Amino acid sequence: MKLLLSAAMFTTFAASSTAVHAQNSDALEDEIIAVGQHLYSDRINALKTPTPILDVPQSLSIITAEDIQDQGFDSIGDIVLFTPGLTQSQGEGHRDSVVFRGIRSTADFFIDGVRDDVQYFRGLYNLEQVEVLRGPNALFFGRGGTGGVINRVTKKGQISENFIGYSASIDTFSAVDISADANYAINDRAAFRVNANYASLNNQRDFYDGDRYGINPTLHLDLTPGTTLDVSYEYANHERFIDRGIPSLNGEPAFDLVDITFGDPVNNFTTLEANILNATLQHQFTDNIKGNLTSFYGDYNKVYSNFFPSDVFNVADNAVELDGYIDSTNRERFLLSGSLVGEFKIASIDQTIIVGGEYINTSSDQNRFNSVFDSNGDDQEFIQISDDGFFNFFNGSGFNRNGVIATSQFTDLNDDTDVDIDVFSAYIQNEIHVTDWLDIVLGGRFDSFDITVDNVATFIETGENNILSRTDSKVSPRLGIVFKPRENISLYGSFSETFLPRSGEQFANINPPNDALDPNTSQNIEVGLKWNFTNQFGFTIAAFDIENSSPLPNDDDTGTLDIIDSNVRGFEAQLQGDITDQWYVSLGYSLINGNQVDILTDANGNETLVDATNTDGERLRLRELPKNTFNAWSHYQITEKFGLGFGVTYQDESFAGNNNEVTLPSFTRVDAAAFYDVHDDLRLQVNIENLTDTEYFPNAHTNNNITVGQPINAKFTVSGGF
Repeated sequence: MKLLLSAAMFTTFAASSTAVHAQNSDALEDEIIAVGQHLYSDRINALKTPTPILDVPQSLSIITAEDIQDQGFDSIGDIVLFTPGLTQSQGEGHRDSVVFRGIRSTADFFIDGVRDDVQYFRGLYNLEQVEVLRGPNALFFGRGGTGGVINRVTKKGQISENFIGYSASIDTFSAVDISADANYAINDRAAFRVNANYASLNNQRDFYDGDRYGINPTLHLDLTPGTTLDVSYEYANHERFIDRGIPSLNGEPAFDLVDITFGDPVNNFTTLEANILNATLQHQFTDNIKGNLTSFYGDYNKVYSNFFPSDVFNVADNAVELDGYIDSTNRERFLLSGSLVGEFKIASIDQTIIVGGEYINTSSDQNRFNSVFDSNGDDQEFIQISDDGFFNFFNGSGFNRNGVIATSQFTDLNDDTDVDIDVFSAYIQNEIHVTDWLDIVLGGRFDSFDITVDNVATFIETGENNILSRTDSKVSPRLGIVFKPRENISLYGSFSETFLPRSGEQFANINPPNDALDPNTSQNIEVGLKWNFTNQFGFTIAAFDIENSSPLPNDDDTGTLDIIDSNVRGFEAQLQGDITDQWYVSLGYSLINGNQVDILTDANGNETLVDATNTDGERLRLRELPKNTFNAWSHYQITEKFGLGFGVTYQDESFAGNNNEVTLPSFTRVDAAAFYDVHDDLRLQVNIENLTDTEYFPNAHTNNNITVGQPINAKFTVSGGF
């Protein structure tokens, strides 16, 4: 199964689970080859043009449905751990948050090429593959995407096939995950497919629980020989306990507190209900011109409530300072996008030109109420740890360090805004195939980002309206050169830019002085090598330099933002593919230096970047950016029915906050797996995480919100189909 797809790929990743159906279907074989070489060239995809991976002047990775199954992934965070150049961030325990080449983001997520920036944990149950593109990506994706983007490609209906797939698992924490995938070919021009999932959540931490379920029916229609229509609807409902980890002590995680959960069993929770509609029409106008039109509507309702450590552990009083708030977001988004892709010969030179446009309307209403403790009238209070090592805080009440019961309620209105956003975009890119050994990529995108923010909180407090608006217009260029000395080798260089409006990723406000400032911009220079030793085995390496300015939470007050300028330099390497018919290996390594910088301006207005330093004169690194990371996964098929998997992920030490005062220790986590195919339609599988039972802290949100990694645990899975 791995071999079939790997042989079809220029840069080899793991095989798609659709290969199972291709073994007995010649009609599907061409599609599978397209999947590997062209990133779903026949469907909505991250790159939008039918460009072989070898010819893309950019570092990228593909994680297929089979990768997800083999390694037992159940979250975006799991994928990040095994992707070079990326690391996890905590996301305050309620959202996906990724550090792309040193740049933290909660909004650079896409589904079938459509922006998906609401803050939540995304499911993997309905995916064909996940595409990770590193470096700024404004040309196809618009604002953000400074360090990279993650695009999820969903499963679509398949013509002339009927099948039902299933997967059920339970782990040693008693968490359960059940998925189903059914495809029904209505006739030779229409297919209906539905994916569904239910999961109950659990781990080693006190109070942690929750459940999530989703259903995603899709309809695929071949309207004419050259016209297809895909329509999908997804309903998602999530609820989980929020765990923001442990505080620090003496510049490192408070190791003695790893078994304590600093939260409220009643008031630490998040809920999400989402309804998502998507329709994509594609038409082949001529042999060399193809167009697509996508319409998207999403309605998201989310509540996030939590108490969390806000200061270092107070040893003298055996207490931890708590802060808290409740936050709600109601967001609707409508998107309409379209593009034309043409392959032409101009002046005897082959060229692939894409022209596209996009309109997005977003309305987002959000508010936040801070906690208020009756013991001091403040939103923060020190709460004791009991003599038996238990954090006695329940339903907003606990004993403070003076032994007095302190009770908190969410009554202090911190923020209440109604936001309306209109974004108009247009882009063009030309891939010029100068010769068989030289390609040049030229492109640019224009974005007009118009935001209006109604500060409802100001009206409540003063009775006066406070409505602010701002329009930013930005052109983002892209240049790439691909040199191919041999058919299986490419050397490339690229330059690209992206931007982020001052309203940030989640459009909270544009209060002064933000309403008068230009957007943050980011520039990226990247050079790389892609070399396929065989059709089954390949190597990629990329070096990059990113200059960036972005808003990040203040280390001492997470409700405020600091503008952090940075310079990130490093390289990534990945070796991946089938060494033999039985042995698949994926190795990834990254070395990244990311420093905060100060911008000095002389009397003539000339700007100079210098490394920012602390009071001791030491350079300030970017938070949650380990200098070295390494990941490996190996799957060896011992017999036709029995196989073993082995994985390792390593991260250097890093800093929890921008002030570099708290260090997250380096760690090595070892995973293992075993697979047994009872027959073609039934597999038994066990995945063991953290085989050596290492104590580690994979990520953080601030100096005192440090995540505790899971101890050794196992997940048992039964999967198959009929």
